[in-house]
Amino acid sequence: MRRLGDSQNTVGRPSRRSVLGLTGAALAAATLPAPSAAAAARRPAPGQDGKPAAGKPGAGKPTDGKPATGKPAAGKAAAGKVRFDVSRQGTRWLNGRKLHHTTVMQSFGFDERRRHIYALQVVAGGVQLPGESRAYTHGERAKAGDLCLNKLTSDGTVIGHMYLKGFGHGTAMGVDPDGPSGAVLWTECDANPKSGYGRAIGRFPYVEGLVLRGGDPRLTVYRPLPGSTSNTAAIDLQHRRIMVRYGKPGSLGRFALYDLDAFARGRFEPLTDFEQPGMDLGLPFQGMTLHGAYAYQMIGSSYDPDSSTPERGNARLYCIDLHTGKVVQEQKSQTGNALQPREPEGLAVLRTSGPKLCMGFASGPVGGRTFAIYYVPPKR
Repeated sequence: MRRLGDSQNTVGRPSRRSVLGLTGAALAAATLPAPSAAAAARRPAPGQDGKPAAGKPGAGKPTDGKPATGKPAAGKAAAGKVRFDVSRQGTRWLNGRKLHHTTVMQSFGFDERRRHIYALQVVAGGVQLPGESRAYTHGERAKAGDLCLNKLTSDGTVIGHMYLKGFGHGTAMGVDPDGPSGAVLWTECDANPKSGYGRAIGRFPYVEGLVLRGGDPRLTVYRPLPGSTSNTAAIDLQHRRIMVRYGKPGSLGRFALYDLDAFARGRFEPLTDFEQPGMDLGLPFQGMTLHGAYAYQMIGSSYDPDSSTPERGNARLYCIDLHTGKVVQEQKSQTGNALQPREPEGLAVLRTSGPKLCMGFASGPVGGRTFAIYYVPPKR
């Protein structure tokens, strides 16, 4: 395993302030502080508007996975010792909310500057998108990797959506609020037609109503691990990191951590790379996120009173030390155990007003799925 700190490939940039300010039962009604003058003056890193830096991998042109030449910038190997207690039962924030389609939420993330939530779901069956010759079934959409990206207010109300054709399953995502015209999203892309899961990482701006396809100049494609499958990504804006989950022959799954700014410029030198824990249990991988020195993942299958998963489901949360790749805490989660059915779907960190680890769950009947979000505070 490559350990955090073995590479000096970091960029010494200041942390960004998150400004959503949502806490407890008053999350949706919180008052937002104004961005600091320093934050307002800070320019986005090249490529954060969905366009690449000059002289770097082009929009719509896949990168080749080769690191850029030149000496890596020196910087901290790790930052942030805040750790969330995954043994705690989460506090409910949102419940019974609906997305644009009736399919389940796959993952979610926060634009903390504008108090927006973004959520991914597979396109429902029977929908015909612009440019398509017919409507497709939900199974066809899942195999093709066709996703709907929802834009919601902080109380879970849908206010917009766009489509991602041929991107993947949407197991995780990242949201960067610093695009010049709004949020920039990081997701998997280039879906494998055999599985419906991504083979690369994509970055693009949110554009209301757009059907985004591969080759669109607004999409920048990164291939840090050529030949890998089941790619997905999560970002930590405060500590300037991006974590990629990927599969390769002989492995049930791996995590690779990169400097976010270097990654955005096409430099793919992992700070650490290690085997994904818990995959030997045979449970579906349902989400991941990271904050400072720790990564978090959720696995588990759908539960309802008539299912074969006893004791109210098998959802499990993991806290992983990014220095070593070792699990520091693992817990079967009873959060949201009153939901029927209950399926774990996504993790994200809300950083303002004290960071919170947020967990997503799908519920409701087929054809009328809803989602819920719970959160836990840091370990004291």
